[in-house]
Amino acid sequence: MKKTLRFSAFTIVNGFIMTLVVLFTLYPFVYLVAQSFSSEAAIYAGKVSFFPVEFTTRTYEIIMSKPDFFRYYGNTIFYSVLGTFIAVAATAVMSYPLSKAKLRLNKIVIPFVLFTMYFGGGLIPNYILVAKTLGMRDTVWAIVIPGAISAFNVILMKTFFANIPNELEEAGRVDGLDVFGIFTRIILPLSKPIIATITLFVIVGMWNNWFGPSLYLQSKEKWPIALYLKQIIDNAVSPTEIGAASEETSQIAATVKSTAMVLTSLPIICMYPFVQRYFVQGMMIGAVKG
Repeated sequence: MKKTLRFSAFTIVNGFIMTLVVLFTLYPFVYLVAQSFSSEAAIYAGKVSFFPVEFTTRTYEIIMSKPDFFRYYGNTIFYSVLGTFIAVAATAVMSYPLSKAKLRLNKIVIPFVLFTMYFGGGLIPNYILVAKTLGMRDTVWAIVIPGAISAFNVILMKTFFANIPNELEEAGRVDGLDVFGIFTRIILPLSKPIIATITLFVIVGMWNNWFGPSLYLQSKEKWPIALYLKQIIDNAVSPTEIGAASEETSQIAATVKSTAMVLTSLPIICMYPFVQRYFVQGMMIGAVKG
């Protein structure tokens, strides 16, 4: 009886605490959504909290009516898909050999991988390397190649690979598979959780990336949606600042930031439920074991 009462008390307290955590986590996004559908006057008056006040979709209509809006969204989808494929493939190819303790060079390579987690060349050397030395300025490769391999992702995937039983690889060799066949037919199919985890990490970074494109992309038609929405935010003028702002700009100034954030984050939020199961499993196995 005492154990049952203790368990019930723990369940109630734990449920209450987790509910508070969920509410505190969701509130900022709910607030942004409410702001994006509220009128400017209601926002300045501080009336917006959980629900829109004086509901309006004017800001969405103004932003999405721009002729280049969907082209920028298409650019982002292209960069995200291509960049994620390159990053996940390169990370897997690099992580698999590092997961083999019997390879002597791993004792030299792994410290170099860890070194890059704490030290980098800096912004100016990276810019010179990408734009000048490699000649990738104003190309898609300047967006998807730099940063394709993350040391954190490599260590995470390496740890996952190291926990796959060696007996499976030995069975593959008995069946006549070479190293490439074992990797593609045995290791990768068993690595869906960690691949989903790395995919989510990379695609979120690629989708929200605006700084790299602002450095390397000269042609405006190649911009991703994040950079385009940042420009809208920078150009939005508050009525309190006066000046020669147009009526359209002043009307959306109060809601443009929240609207831009909603438009940027909504696709990722919609995708997350489909990979959540693999994400949790991959994080637990790749980060705890080993």
